[in-house]
Amino acid sequence: MEVTAKKERHLSFGKVFLASLLAVVAGSVVSGLFWLGIFSSISSLMQSEVVTVPEQAVLRIDLAENLVDAPSRNPMSQLDLMTMSMGSELTLYDAVRAIEAAQYDDRIEGIYINLAGMGSAEVAAFEELRQAILDFKAASGKFVVAYNSIYSQWGYYLATAADRIYIEPEGSFEWAGLTMGTLFYKGLMDKLGIEMTILRPSACKYKSAVEPFIRTDMSPENREQMQSLADNMWGVVTEAVASSRGIDSAELNRLADNLEVMLPQEAEEYGFVDGLMYADEVMESMEEEYGLDTVEFVSLGDYASTIAYDVNNLTAPKVAIVYAGGMVLDGSGPDDNIYADDFSQTLQRAIDDDDIAAVVVRVNSPGGSALAADIIWRKMELLREKKPVIISMGQTAASGGYYISAPADAIVADRTTLTGSIGVYGQLPAFGKALKDKLGITYDAVNTNRYSNVGSGMEPLKDAEYAAVMRSVDRVYARFTALVAQGRNLPIEKVLDLAGGRVWSGAQAQEIGLVDTCGGLKAAIAVAIDKAGLGDNYRIVELTDEMTGLMAMLRSLNVSVREKITARSELGDLYREYSRIESMVGRRGVYAMMPEVFRFGDR
Repeated sequence: MEVTAKKERHLSFGKVFLASLLAVVAGSVVSGLFWLGIFSSISSLMQSEVVTVPEQAVLRIDLAENLVDAPSRNPMSQLDLMTMSMGSELTLYDAVRAIEAAQYDDRIEGIYINLAGMGSAEVAAFEELRQAILDFKAASGKFVVAYNSIYSQWGYYLATAADRIYIEPEGSFEWAGLTMGTLFYKGLMDKLGIEMTILRPSACKYKSAVEPFIRTDMSPENREQMQSLADNMWGVVTEAVASSRGIDSAELNRLADNLEVMLPQEAEEYGFVDGLMYADEVMESMEEEYGLDTVEFVSLGDYASTIAYDVNNLTAPKVAIVYAGGMVLDGSGPDDNIYADDFSQTLQRAIDDDDIAAVVVRVNSPGGSALAADIIWRKMELLREKKPVIISMGQTAASGGYYISAPADAIVADRTTLTGSIGVYGQLPAFGKALKDKLGITYDAVNTNRYSNVGSGMEPLKDAEYAAVMRSVDRVYARFTALVAQGRNLPIEKVLDLAGGRVWSGAQAQEIGLVDTCGGLKAAIAVAIDKAGLGDNYRIVELTDEMTGLMAMLRSLNVSVREKITARSELGDLYREYSRIESMVGRRGVYAMMPEVFRFGDR
């Protein structure tokens, strides 16, 4: 009986084991097939269709195409989880390159600017696109027509590159001037009971990134710099309109002050547009005026995908474009920020590649960690020792963004770029009071020394602690200004006068010596070619650090999912500010970060 029982137990165990093994194998197979299906679907979504350009084509510039300053590191960033379809992004470099190629393409009859989408393009992108369209007209003599039902001020600024501007009769037109502002959270911090200690050198009176947490309005210094920036940017707009439409700048400001141009009919009356038309009427007008059998469009994104690099130049020296976009952060990361370790590796690739004769670093960053900026600064120095380095500044290249730009051989900025902000700060939130008053949570600890508890995040800093931490902040500021003086070949006294955390526009920065010249990415590439002495023998390459491999794809997909299902869907454009608050409340260390600027009524 005992033997029989043992045999039965063995048989039972064997059955259970085999069943479990079969379940594991089956589960693995099913899981494998599932992920194979997912990635096969994603792979098929990412396959681009072959684009055919009509023999009589009109290049359509539609900013709904998701125009971006730099390609995303995240291959899943364009995945729409609701439709399981892949969106597309068009980089500013590809857009400008396509417009330039269209000058010499006999299939392209002209350009049609339609601003229905506006997308997420930045102001500096409008400036660079506008210049590319003006160059297209001057070089080719081809037509440019703009049409929309609603014109915002920056959209209209871009449209002024056209020969003819039309508006839908029942649309709207905005001409009211620019406003720039920011949100303040001191009241919220007070209600939550969070006590914020700010560590800012006394010289950094313009370093307003900390103001939202300690004030309810702008300081006089911040108001001064904001007003100056707004006036400078408005000057760029009015100068373009005055030049292209023949309306005096004084008259443009008078019209804005009195809100006299808000309707399509008023826009036509004062010469802002050439006519009121519906879309079909614009098509008929283009066919008649420019001798087209029919209007056949090719989108800027589709046309850009057909532009091939010169195959005869594959052995020529390379001019590499490296993208530095987002916040400057320590270590490594999967998202579209400038992580010190990851970006340093990209720069090292440029250093090691002997075929790269010059490097253009496209900076679009408000700054971030001072330590990360210093690590990148060192790698930029090593790169510059081997080959020319040119900075191309996008919408923002300030604070830490300027820190990493300082070593370059030359700096090129758009006139509307926000730059400078040479200054640093530290901040330490204390949550002890909030936890006790709001949640009933208290904190206690033992210490080996008098100030072992410094920076615990529970209590505000004591005077001695504050003085000790300020030594680090002052040291970083001294190094930052010294590196700017060294990189820009300026006396330290002048740098200190220009610093203090003040933000400058690109046009202002050129006047005071923080920038060498104003222009876009194309202009920066031209400077790099000249510095390297390449003449006409060169080729342009983009040096990116896009993540590769299965684990990288999974990690990036995770980041995309988190971002899409969080507050982004509810907050829209305010999501960026929400993310900033979330990161800053828990941030420690010394930061070189410019203030977050909101522009209302300018898009």
